[in-house]
Amino acid sequence: MNRDRLAGLAVIAGAAMVAVIGARDYAGGWNDGSRLATVESVVDRGTLAIDDSIFVAVPSGGPSPYPPDDADLGAHGTRDKLRIGDHFYSDKTPVPSLLIAAVYAGAKSSLGLDARRDPRRFCYWMTLASSGLAFIVAVASVFGFAGALGLAGTPRAVLTASFAAATIAASYARHVNQHVLLLAVAAALLFVLTPASDRPRRLLVAGALAGLGYSIDPLAGPLLFAAAGGLVVFRARRASPIAWFAAGALPWIALHHALNYRIGGSFAPNAVPEYLAWPGSPFDVSNMSGILHHGPVDFFVYAAALLFGKRGFLFHDLPLLLMLPAAVALARAPIRERAELLAIGVWCLGTWLSYALVSNNYSGACVSIRWFVPLLAAGYYVLAVFLREHPERLRDLVLLSVFGALIGALAWWKGPWTTRLLPLYWPIVAAALVTWWIVGRLPPSPPKLQNHPRM
Repeated sequence: MNRDRLAGLAVIAGAAMVAVIGARDYAGGWNDGSRLATVESVVDRGTLAIDDSIFVAVPSGGPSPYPPDDADLGAHGTRDKLRIGDHFYSDKTPVPSLLIAAVYAGAKSSLGLDARRDPRRFCYWMTLASSGLAFIVAVASVFGFAGALGLAGTPRAVLTASFAAATIAASYARHVNQHVLLLAVAAALLFVLTPASDRPRRLLVAGALAGLGYSIDPLAGPLLFAAAGGLVVFRARRASPIAWFAAGALPWIALHHALNYRIGGSFAPNAVPEYLAWPGSPFDVSNMSGILHHGPVDFFVYAAALLFGKRGFLFHDLPLLLMLPAAVALARAPIRERAELLAIGVWCLGTWLSYALVSNNYSGACVSIRWFVPLLAAGYYVLAVFLREHPERLRDLVLLSVFGALIGALAWWKGPWTTRLLPLYWPIVAAALVTWWIVGRLPPSPPKLQNHPRM
């Protein structure tokens, strides 16, 4: 077995260990409670309505699917729900819930897993089968596209380890959520599209991933599909490759919209204010996502805070700060991935500005900005290209990853659903920035290891 294959197996084994150890055996908040309510209801009652789910009508005498010290969740269950007609439905996109429900159905028939009888076991295995598996796929995909881009040996290993340990990705593997699912889809899509190929099977898989991504997140998903589709069109400029990509994507897109329309008579029922107008609802037009909230000045301040504020995405994922010099350097370089980097930039910029425009709650009770977790895949693709072109900047990645690992460990310890600032957050960020500035003034050392030769 060659060294690269051994390294890949080690990466997957490490990610699997993090997923197995980290998966929690309870729903930690409204978000995962809402999605698990759909999973339970579809399999155990054959309906998308969640009124009778243990995550909505929490059993008073039996085992609870929520933490025993959370009185609000224990009394009221998830509040991430829509009142449509006479029933409650989850406000989460339905396709991922159906995929998790398929896993539950298999475990129920073969292993006797039952959500109501043993909610702890149910929560653990659904978390591991969804978010845990997604984390493993994301880490393996980063390792894969780093190699396809020309990184080998130490740079490839450092980049992958940085992604796994020095970002908030592992934190989002601890509970069921759509954000780490889209992260896995985006990372896998970048791997499949690298290098450029017009083989039908590869394009069919790429289309399926892009279509699945479309169904996972109401803003970042369609933007990912558009960016990937635009890249395929630009590369191919022929009907056949585009048709293969579309054939993979369209079934997922059609299923997504069909389910949404069945649930709420709308292609986006979670954006209908009337569905949130039920007694005790924490959401209304003043704080729901999906409508305009800002004037010009407020929009600029809010958009900047999403990246650099106390919950800022870049400061919670410190290695991504290296993208700032990377963007400048790569914009001037004659590199073969220019179209890919442009598509990535469009996706990231579109996702950031879209959520800045139609939200005002910093993505709710969570670590950093949960909507941007999938963008980690794009960021590390850019860093892989940057390290290939500038191997001397590996030192910067290592430095930022050391401090990033501190924030990543704190985020993993707290889990994704928290309303509090991570302990020592600002001191860690300040120390990282100061140290990076000092080290940046030192002369670069020549790289000892070379990447794969460029084609």
